[in-house]
Amino acid sequence: MSADQELKITFQSKKEYECPACEKIFHKEELLSGGGRLNAGELTKELHRLYLPSAKYGEIFPLVYQSIVCPKCWFTSTESDFPLLPEEKKFQVKNDYEFRKKQTSLIFPEVDFIENRTLMDGAASQYLTLLCYDYYDKQTSPTIKQGLAALRCAWLIDELHKKYPQQHYDWLGLLFRKKAQYLYNEALSREQSGKETLSGVRSFGPDTDKNYSYEGMLYLCAYLRYNFGPAHDTAERKTSLEHARRTIAKLFGMGKSSKDKPGAFLEHARALYDTLNKEISEQQ
Repeated sequence: MSADQELKITFQSKKEYECPACEKIFHKEELLSGGGRLNAGELTKELHRLYLPSAKYGEIFPLVYQSIVCPKCWFTSTESDFPLLPEEKKFQVKNDYEFRKKQTSLIFPEVDFIENRTLMDGAASQYLTLLCYDYYDKQTSPTIKQGLAALRCAWLIDELHKKYPQQHYDWLGLLFRKKAQYLYNEALSREQSGKETLSGVRSFGPDTDKNYSYEGMLYLCAYLRYNFGPAHDTAERKTSLEHARRTIAKLFGMGKSSKDKPGAFLEHARALYDTLNKEISEQQ
């Protein structure tokens, strides 16, 4: 085996994908596992798993390879939803190609979905996922999936900011977190009112290493609302925090730590609940 083969981190899958919009046949770049490629680091308060660079393979970001992107028309989705584009939306998807490309290129210049993905391509793929779930119907649970894509996009933008600190990616990451805050809480509101189901979600993520399920969604609804929700109007802020506290309180009635709710997750949830209580008390 050559040195180049040993240092590979991805491969082109043998599985063929057909774009439901333009009918382009293509293959998906997949991340190789094993060999010390991924060294798990800490779990952030956003339930994002950080990975430590290895001396052999360098930096690897699994989220770069998650979304399926048609290299011809840039229609993008998760793997499970990719073939489920509603029939009546296919013509619109094809017609919107130039719009998607222009919007994406304004934020992420020089992206390409033909060659192996770069960090920039990965961030752009999450942004395209956010855009393209507008084409799906409510049975697919598009709102929470858009929130998830916005959050994942923010995480990859964080990495871009580390590499290009003068390009204002930190500001862009904040915008995507604000977008995620709105979408997460909007998805919860729609689910509670019956406007949109969450049954179309196979994994709530939010990262690729673990599914924190519905409880993880509740936690992130509260966390994002606290950190990126209303901040300037005192009354609006208080109402938002009280809503976040009610949301996070539901977690503590759902049992002790388990496979889906490990101790580290519950510690983050308890710390957030205490923080919310403290700020609300200070506003009395």
